[in-house]
Amino acid sequence: MRIAVISDSHNQVPGHLVPLLEPADEIWHLGDVTDPKALVEIELLNKPMVVVAGNCDGWPSWPLRRQLKRGGHVFHLEHIAPLRPPRGVDAVINGHTHVPDDKTDQFGVRWLNPGSVSEPRYKGPPSFAWLILDETRDRAPYTWEITFL
Repeated sequence: MRIAVISDSHNQVPGHLVPLLEPADEIWHLGDVTDPKALVEIELLNKPMVVVAGNCDGWPSWPLRRQLKRGGHVFHLEHIAPLRPPRGVDAVINGHTHVPDDKTDQFGVRWLNPGSVSEPRYKGPPSFAWLILDETRDRAPYTWEITFL
């Protein structure tokens, strides 16, 4: 299973991003969309999409956080990373910083950030990530791959 994880589009979805998302089985957006109309081109891919609200979003239908189980792993999605991981999660996936990241804490929880597809805050291009896992095997290792636009 290939999950495209994007964040911090801030009403600017680069046109060259959409074709890159075509191989995705699912798309997760970690907030700061700012206007749902910005997602129309992505929605036309007809892929299941999960969106959590960011601090720049005012859409009550988008939850502030979600927990999703894929491949036997529990992923916590939230725009601004919590101070500590919620109980029972394997990974916290957040946006907000506009900087891609992948680290594991002392408890074995992985903290993942895809960066920003529109406004990176480091000397580099915009980015998103691929979460790749095997849905046929429970708790098989998964990979996190940053893709620069």
